Amino acid sequence: MSHMLTKKLPPVQSILFLVTRKASQLSRQRYDVIVVGGGHAGTEAAAAAARVGAETLLVTQKIHTIGALSCNPSLGGVGKGHLVREVDALDGLCGRAGDWAGIYFSILNRRKGPAVWGPRAQLDRQRYREFIQAELLSTPRLMVQEGSVEKLLVTDPNPEEPGSHRVTGIHLANGSHPISASSVVLTTGTFLSGSLFMGQTTSPGGRIGDAPSSTGLSETLRERLGLRMGRLRTGTPPRILKDSVDLSLAKLHPPDTHPAPFSFMNTHTRCKPEEQLPCYLTYTTPGVERVVRESLHLNCHIHQDTKGPRYCPSIESRVLRFPGRSHQVWLEPEGMTSDLFYPQGLSMTMPPDVQLRLIREIPAMHRAEIHTPGYGVQYDYVCPTQLSPALQVKNTQGLFLAGQINGTTGYEEAAAQGLWAGVNAARWAFSQPPVALSRTESYIGVLIDDLVSRGVKEPYRMFTSRAEFRTSLRPDNADLRLTLKGFEVGCVSSVRHDVALRVKSSLQDAIASLQALTLSTNRWRKKLPGISVSESKSMLSGMELLQYKDVSFEMLASVFPECLSPYIELSQRLKIEAVYKPHCDLSKREIERIQKEENMSLPQDIDYFTLPVSLSQEVREILNRFRPSTLGAATRLEGMTPAAVVTLFNYVHLTGRKERMVNRNEADNEEEREEDLCTRNASLPQ
Repeated sequence: MSHMLTKKLPPVQSILFLVTRKASQLSRQRYDVIVVGGGHAGTEAAAAAARVGAETLLVTQKIHTIGALSCNPSLGGVGKGHLVREVDALDGLCGRAGDWAGIYFSILNRRKGPAVWGPRAQLDRQRYREFIQAELLSTPRLMVQEGSVEKLLVTDPNPEEPGSHRVTGIHLANGSHPISASSVVLTTGTFLSGSLFMGQTTSPGGRIGDAPSSTGLSETLRERLGLRMGRLRTGTPPRILKDSVDLSLAKLHPPDTHPAPFSFMNTHTRCKPEEQLPCYLTYTTPGVERVVRESLHLNCHIHQDTKGPRYCPSIESRVLRFPGRSHQVWLEPEGMTSDLFYPQGLSMTMPPDVQLRLIREIPAMHRAEIHTPGYGVQYDYVCPTQLSPALQVKNTQGLFLAGQINGTTGYEEAAAQGLWAGVNAARWAFSQPPVALSRTESYIGVLIDDLVSRGVKEPYRMFTSRAEFRTSLRPDNADLRLTLKGFEVGCVSSVRHDVALRVKSSLQDAIASLQALTLSTNRWRKKLPGISVSESKSMLSGMELLQYKDVSFEMLASVFPECLSPYIELSQRLKIEAVYKPHCDLSKREIERIQKEENMSLPQDIDYFTLPVSLSQEVREILNRFRPSTLGAATRLEGMTPAAVVTLFNYVHLTGRKERMVNRNEADNEEEREEDLCTRNASLPQ
């Protein structure tokens, strides 16, 4: 059980004392690493750099907003939950913070296999922020300072390293002395030249209630460093007063009865099962669509060309893109004692009075009152193809970027980038070589590789379909995949490392015991009379039998307690390992074949829209538009997922083999006809 779940967080007065103490230690004007921004990317970057051993400074506009959940009060989900588990496996903060602040836990996608399960939690905003602040303000070698960064300190590069520029620190907007550092991590979120939109009103800023950031930072990146930059947008829904919602007209969705922690260090969550709060589901009506269309002339944000998040669009975008449809709206609690609902699915940027008209078109909210109106944000981002896999800007020594500045959307994507950028920023400060995560070993590797090799044209969101090795990149085994590597690079504590080693050793011993339990199918039937054992094999090991849907590890342990009962705590992990072993072996072989056959020709007359295979409409459109000539060319298309490449390879390989068989049969038939003709001619009288 985690230590953090058994100790009390310091009260606000103690946190203020810690801030005062930290501030009093800021006399130094040089650090190993400076992190700019206190959101999910910045907090993970600062904590990771400090864990690696770097003297680190976190600069943020307001200390009391560190760890704030700017938009939805939730963590995890399909694909995103994988990232949270991986960040935790590398000793990051957000998983443990989620376990502390969670008030509604659920595993999404349970009807599918465990490889694509999505651990998710609704969070108490205040608890989450307090946890993150307490962690950071008590982290050795980490200082926190309030301030707005005016510009970067840029000098000539070190000629022994690649790059045209070198960042040596920051200059704050208040005119104080410059602060020097060996490396700087920018995690500016939506604040980089951010603009807020509500109706026809526009104002500078990255989040309502916070001051806008300096424009000088954007100018430094664009003009001084020559980086290619773009503009993206996002938005947030209005917050609704709970007491004004008629919950009898919404569908109750209770949480899981047994909350599953995000962190590998926790056996349970802070919130007890019976204390969890429910969510509610309702739907939009034709009246919602009518209000959207009637108010388009009052909404300047929706008319902008700036790309928004495709997978979390505003209600205006959803209505215009899918007219006549009913859309889900989830009413999510914002905290244990909060009197607000977050209406997931109703992000909007129309004037406040129109927002009220719209939400009241939904039956459960026909008398709803808005506490805070929704709004849109536009902000600058740096085209991420200009970064290395270490998230360092290629042409600028010592400058690292993480989070929305790289074109991503979501807390989880930001946290994952922040942690890895922090690790590499610290290594740069110590003149150590950068480290990268492969897409074969982690979703973080998939995320970073997609960004730096393909770039973005819209906010990037993680999905399990982006990973070709998703049967082995599961939420349950992130510790086995990453904790030992994290310990090697210095971002994982010895305590977590020892726990991971014990788990790894126990799993290996348990699997060996299961493999050694090899019996005939007849003997297995006698041992487990209620299980239908296949006769396709005469002998089966315990590992093979555990692949059966109706066989659990507990059942096997009850039959063989002497050798299996010591591993009963790992029963679910062992079941998953057994089920996915053949799939993992197959997927690895497929990827190896694809790597060998990059030059496989793709038929130029192929109709991608009618292919009888599992390809998304988006992928079909990409293939049809670019019509790649080889499999290798297809893999390099922006938007082409690795899973789609595997599907395309299997289809072309199979149809090509069938065509070869048909051609071979036709050739054989032609030879037979020629032989028959020769035989008949030979038998004719001369």
